[in-house]
Amino acid sequence: MIKNHACPLCGCLCDDIELHIKDGIVTDVVNGCLLSSGKFRSPGRMVTPIHREGNEWKETDFDTAIRMAAEMFAAAKRPLFYGWSGTSTEAMHIGLEIAEEIGAVMDNCSSECHGPTIMAVQEVGHPGCTLGQVKNRADVIVYWGCNPIAAHPRHLSRYSTYSTGAFRPEGRADRTVIVVDIRESETAKLADIFIQVKPGGDYALFNALRAIVRGERDVIPDTVAGVERSVLFKTADILLNAKFGSFFTGIGLTQSRGKYKNVRAGIELVDELNRHTKYTLTPLRGHWNVDGTNQMFSLAAGYPYAVDYSRGIVHYNPGETSGVDILAKHEADAVLIIGTDLGAHFPRETVAHLARINTIVLDPFISLSTAVAKLHIPVASVGLDAEGTAYRLDGVPIHVKKAFNSGMPSDEVILSRILDEIRKIKAEQK
Repeated sequence: MIKNHACPLCGCLCDDIELHIKDGIVTDVVNGCLLSSGKFRSPGRMVTPIHREGNEWKETDFDTAIRMAAEMFAAAKRPLFYGWSGTSTEAMHIGLEIAEEIGAVMDNCSSECHGPTIMAVQEVGHPGCTLGQVKNRADVIVYWGCNPIAAHPRHLSRYSTYSTGAFRPEGRADRTVIVVDIRESETAKLADIFIQVKPGGDYALFNALRAIVRGERDVIPDTVAGVERSVLFKTADILLNAKFGSFFTGIGLTQSRGKYKNVRAGIELVDELNRHTKYTLTPLRGHWNVDGTNQMFSLAAGYPYAVDYSRGIVHYNPGETSGVDILAKHEADAVLIIGTDLGAHFPRETVAHLARINTIVLDPFISLSTAVAKLHIPVASVGLDAEGTAYRLDGVPIHVKKAFNSGMPSDEVILSRILDEIRKIKAEQK
């Protein structure tokens, strides 16, 4: 039995998981949500690399697979490394070394989820805090454009709405919950106030609330983005009367009309509220280490995502150097997919392009990306048979331990060997 284990599933990175293990298999997961249990107990792990010969898959050994991957990347003119949000920051650092060595583009999942949030933060700052502060202090909690019950099942019970804290001993009774969304989600059904905004109306709604907080109620029309003025006045009064309030924002803001301007408007509302009381804003990050990608990329490359090394110096221009744009324009001729599944989430045409080029997958399991890959190298899974560092959605680093030894190589080991092989190939070519 292993106690206080971190769960490598969503950005909450709950570190109170208890695992029961027998013969290298997790038999029971205590404290975890249903999604967590599924992650720890997933069957069907791959143990042997496979490569495509014509229309058939052939098994190979790790040495051969690593050499094949290195040759593909060394020969590529526009390589792309995408994903990283489902692996350790240690593996990301090695990936950045490879990208710099061969002039590749390094992009992570945030370019398709909370990348706009990062762009907003780059413009107006980030009034954030740890989840511990929310748990202990927040008496008003706002979920805007997100549905944590579905995406972060333990967020409400462990860190916010239902959790008891030093200054909120009654838990739910000490808190007012506001949900803003285009439809009544599972989280909205539990809220004290649910505000249904018209699709694409978030920017207007943020600015209307900001105007009210500034004392300019007379400029507010009868309705804003489908929300009545009286509801806005009531909501603004609740926000102003809070002792400590926390906004949690989701991809309902970042992937709808307005993009990063929505988040910027939200941060500016928080700044306005901070003239009267105390407020913070935290994006609800999805993958368990997507915040780690932004931390590591920024540390090592200077930019949080969409990092392009092809010029010999780091170039960053989301919309041009983002993975989906490079694939949509058919620029990439070799792609590494790690810590995500492009086949399941990217547009159809970009996935079709993956099938036409040298696509390599590093993943413990068969995925939809495997269907379009030339090579799939299985690896150990961080949190099960590998360990590493991850960053919780509030930026707190957590060491994710391994539960057992399987003998499978980790992402870090495979990437290190690919880097060594690439350097050997380049030395041979001189």
